[in-house]
Amino acid sequence: MLKEVKKSLENSPIVKKGEYNYFVNPISDGVPAMEPKILNELTEVLEEKINSDVDKIVAIEAMGIHLATALSLKLNIPFVVIRKRQYGLEGEKIIHQQTGYGESDLYINDLKKGEKIILIDDVVSTGGTLISSLNALKEMEVDIVSAIAVIEKGDGKNIVEKETGVPILTIVKIDVVDGKVVIESTIED
Repeated sequence: MLKEVKKSLENSPIVKKGEYNYFVNPISDGVPAMEPKILNELTEVLEEKINSDVDKIVAIEAMGIHLATALSLKLNIPFVVIRKRQYGLEGEKIIHQQTGYGESDLYINDLKKGEKIILIDDVVSTGGTLISSLNALKEMEVDIVSAIAVIEKGDGKNIVEKETGVPILTIVKIDVVDGKVVIESTIED
């Protein structure tokens, strides 16, 4: 079922950012163009694997937004975005995140204690973004029904699960070997 997703990943160019092998893909970067078939495959797989009895889908800016949009349309559940911009709204939660290639602040709005959520992001590689986001969501006392990173690279998933105690659902596990993306496993294996 993940034929287009796999093809897209295997054709990803690799860019070095220091020692970090950064793969460029429509799922994680929006370039090259995102084919609707890819989003359809991802949302179909996620629809089968997640509990849709939730109040909101929460996306992490920027590359979680298109995934949350597609999932929101498929499941008819509203979504909010953890943003890189501060709004100063009542109840806004500030998160400091550190990843393998930078650090910044993120801001959570429009989530309330006890709300059931699905958190979705594009990639987990170092775990920095998901760890800080999940810890902040736990502090806000929302009910994290499911946490999803579409693409797993490296040890990030294990690091996040160990640091937060929250299981992470991933669709595709990849590695970069000799300048190419190699698919190690998928959720269907």
